[in-house]
Amino acid sequence: MTVNLTTLDNGFRIVTEAMPGLQSAAIGIWVNAGARHEREAQNGIAHFLEHMAFKGTKTRNALTIAEAIEDVGGYINAYTSREVTAYYARVLKDDVPLALDVVADILRNPLFEAREIEIERGVILQEIGQALDTPDDIIFDWLQEKAYPDHPLGRTILGPEARVGAFSREDLVGFVDEHYGPGQMVLAASGAVDHDALVKAAEGLFGDMPAKAPYTPQAARFSGGEIRRVKDLEQAHFALAFEGPDYGHPDIYAAQIYASALGGSMSSRLFQEIREKRGLCYTIFAQAGAYADTGMMTIYAGTSADEMANLAQITLDEMKRAAEDFRDDEIERARAQMKAGLLMGLESPSNRAERLARMLQIWDRVPPLEEVVERIDAVTLADVRRLAETTITTAPAAMALYGPVDAAPSLAALQDRRAA
Repeated sequence: MTVNLTTLDNGFRIVTEAMPGLQSAAIGIWVNAGARHEREAQNGIAHFLEHMAFKGTKTRNALTIAEAIEDVGGYINAYTSREVTAYYARVLKDDVPLALDVVADILRNPLFEAREIEIERGVILQEIGQALDTPDDIIFDWLQEKAYPDHPLGRTILGPEARVGAFSREDLVGFVDEHYGPGQMVLAASGAVDHDALVKAAEGLFGDMPAKAPYTPQAARFSGGEIRRVKDLEQAHFALAFEGPDYGHPDIYAAQIYASALGGSMSSRLFQEIREKRGLCYTIFAQAGAYADTGMMTIYAGTSADEMANLAQITLDEMKRAAEDFRDDEIERARAQMKAGLLMGLESPSNRAERLARMLQIWDRVPPLEEVVERIDAVTLADVRRLAETTITTAPAAMALYGPVDAAPSLAALQDRRAA
């Protein structure tokens, strides 16, 4: 399978990867316009815009947008993250031109009608309410807020109710005008795709777009801190984060292996010690996330109010112990899980298309899978122990607690335990 990349004169990029034997394709456009590209007064507008894209264009209403794809057995969707907004479809190979036309239509010709804005405003406010009622969802927004206070990365993707309730058509148009330039977009497709045919179609659909100067997001600042929301819930929810490497840092693969060995599977240290041996929780995990210029190593668990202090302390103790005695077999297992997850995931054209777009946006190229596997294989036990030591001793930390957590230890107390 070969990756093909073409850049139009205005900066619009088309990247494809044909997968022989497939009868379907995934195709979409990834835009460098997520929550971190919003000013404070715009918080939530990138997500609002994603919703509005499906509410009607100059030639299609909301129903005909859905019907155009579903009539041929495909599906269309979108998502907003902190660094990107994506619009994508999955269709059979003969319907790739149709899918591209629909995605281009919703991006280039949205109407933003007043009635549809009000309808979708209500939908998003319901979505915000649902998130607030989901403890193991909202706690991560609060954790993010404490990790990056007074910074776009610390704001919720959905936005606060007051701002969502006030966005106007002019606000939506202004955000598009500022961020939806051809140089900020990547058309990515994988599966049963023809690169030259897509380039020709993209030239007709996007080639006339005027180039825009790229927006430079505010540099990330992981500060840390604690948020504690006491509420009468069945479980006490605990989330802890430490600053980690960004996408381009040499330690990014070591961070992912570290998180996997620490709490990424049933055989990981936290799962075995805290759930299997002690029965302190049902769910506990660790994960490594990254952005363009920062990263987060996150640990989450839900437990009873009586066990919260014990769980938090054991978590830190396990992190300290791991920095000293991680074993080769643990690293090899985590490495195998990481490579298997990568390679299994890329059997899906949707995952491949997303990888193409994100790699191009992050590194301005698509690294061959062999190169990625080599970098994973190059991570040593010493690399992981060094990163584990840095994480538990010097990395800034943030903590979020929710539920019956009034007696839970403070972040300051846990910091003292880190230093002990």
